[in-house]
Amino acid sequence: MSSILKADNIVKQYANHRALDDVSIEIPTACVFGLLGPNGAGKTSFIRIINQITGPDSGKIYFNGEPLESKHVEQIGYLPEERGLYKKMEVGEQAMYLAQLKGMSKAEAKKKLIYWFKKFDIAEWWNKKVEELSKGMAQKVQFIVTVLHEPKLLILDEPFSGFDPINANIVKSEILRLKDEGTTIILSTHNMASVEEICEHIALLNNSKKILGGSVKQIQEDFKEGIYDITFKGNMIGFTNALWTGCELLNSKENGAYHQATVKLTGHQSPNELLKAIIGHVEVYGLQEIIPSMNDIFIKQVEATNTKSFVK
Repeated sequence: MSSILKADNIVKQYANHRALDDVSIEIPTACVFGLLGPNGAGKTSFIRIINQITGPDSGKIYFNGEPLESKHVEQIGYLPEERGLYKKMEVGEQAMYLAQLKGMSKAEAKKKLIYWFKKFDIAEWWNKKVEELSKGMAQKVQFIVTVLHEPKLLILDEPFSGFDPINANIVKSEILRLKDEGTTIILSTHNMASVEEICEHIALLNNSKKILGGSVKQIQEDFKEGIYDITFKGNMIGFTNALWTGCELLNSKENGAYHQATVKLTGHQSPNELLKAIIGHVEVYGLQEIIPSMNDIFIKQVEATNTKSFVK
């Protein structure tokens, strides 16, 4: 798998604060990559280094296999969390200005902007003042000018903040379309539902270090704990008695004519063995493995590293 961006052992120090401490991250080409972490973890410092707003104190960044240089800026699009448009300018004038800053000609910029404004249903706002836009509409404009020059790498910092569900879904669809067309997207967000929905790979930062990284599916697989939801009819006491010492009943409830129980396999037993143990005692209607959410994994890993830091 080729990578568009590779960071090797990045260190960034600000006065008495180390923002990045020996961070190495590799971002595959044409994927949606989640850059995750609590506030103050180092995400913004990492993004600023990629955008060459600042540089690392040590370590190297490679873009498409080359050391990161100023020439690569035109191949990167960045939507910061802190939005900024000139309130007194007209919307179209503002968009044209920002597009030309990206090196686009006036004619090319206008043609593409008209296409995108129609696509995002804001064409009638071209001649209105920016200050007349709602927060969501202003974010649409900023998203458009971020992707307009078709960058190879797109960095989106909390892109769904302030959007209603319909517009958030429109932006998600555009992100996935861009990915399918070969763009790599770095998504910096606290929205773990979005991470599960559209991210293929992630890196989790905490206390200036990378504490977890890899494919979302593999990480969820690695954090599974052998927990299953079972739906059945029959006697709850009979079900409980059928469980052997390698099982732990975590909770149970009645749902109409059915019982639902959550069971954890504490040994090396398989779900087939669990089914064999209970089938003679109850009528099983469903067995489903509980896959840990990225939100649960995020909290668990951050709390674990915070505890280690505190103990030290």
